[in-house]
Amino acid sequence: MYIPSITNIENALKVYYENAEIGNKEIKYLFGNRSSATIARLKRLAKTEMIKRGMPTFNAYKVNTAIAYDVWGIDITDLENRMKKIKELSL
Repeated sequence: MYIPSITNIENALKVYYENAEIGNKEIKYLFGNRSSATIARLKRLAKTEMIKRGMPTFNAYKVNTAIAYDVWGIDITDLENRMKKIKELSL
């Protein structure tokens, strides 16, 4: 299944650390302007995994951020290391 690329590392970290659950607005910020069908598909993947893990949702229109990132293959530790390196190199 195709997962779009994140817009940039800083956006991905910001969304992850600022939101326990994410919805359409945060997903667009994370992946750029995507169709409603793509956003729905991404949320469906995360919701399915939330159900498998027994994770409750607090908002029917949002998904758990940590589970969504896991399902979508976004590695926070890798992104943090990359951001640290960018800052070290002053890029």
